[in-house]
Amino acid sequence: MRIAICDDQAVCLEQTLSAIKKCLQGLEARIDMFQGGSAFLRSFQERPYDLVFLDVEMPEIDGITLAKKLRRLSQDVPIIFLTSHIEYALEGYEVNALRYLTKPVDPNKLRDVIRVVADRMRQQRILWIKTELGEQKLLVKNILFMEAQNQNILIYTKQEAYCVRYNLSDYEQELAQDGFFRIHRGYLVSLAHVKSLGKGEITLTNHTRLPVSRSKEKELKDALFQHIQKEAL
Repeated sequence: MRIAICDDQAVCLEQTLSAIKKCLQGLEARIDMFQGGSAFLRSFQERPYDLVFLDVEMPEIDGITLAKKLRRLSQDVPIIFLTSHIEYALEGYEVNALRYLTKPVDPNKLRDVIRVVADRMRQQRILWIKTELGEQKLLVKNILFMEAQNQNILIYTKQEAYCVRYNLSDYEQELAQDGFFRIHRGYLVSLAHVKSLGKGEITLTNHTRLPVSRSKEKELKDALFQHIQKEAL
């Protein structure tokens, strides 16, 4: 997840940065800080952010005006306004702000915001694959597991299976943030679809049973526990 914080006060930037880091709960994120709207917009144009925190009261360009400029670049990016004066909240409707957070930021409200955005990203995450029928896109949330077969990978979804020429280790790295775990040299599974964990094997929500390497059992239990904790926030 790419997160941007824009606030003209260095102290507030550091406070918000510290609060966000405490709320990530294992979620990998790059966080960039800006003390001016112009620098932020330039950075956003080069590569969009997944979540933006904007201070409302800034001298160079106020947060509301900055948000309007941002909406010309993206209609979808979640905008969180930071303010000491909640009366500005009504203006946020013009730019479809996700939340208003008062300073100092409440950790519980901040955690809720990050969870909502992370959930949206997981729901919308697309994996493009090349098959014999050409390029196709899959919703990551629909992938149950992947199986390595010689030089091919079989990707099993809720609906069907796809055969692609790829490397399972590359998928393991690419989907790590989406809750996928390598249970065996030949299998990569979605923790969200693990129904039960038995001795040397797991059962998925579609009743498929897969082997778990002995060396992976403890790490898998820890990963499942962390996944459940994150989903329960």
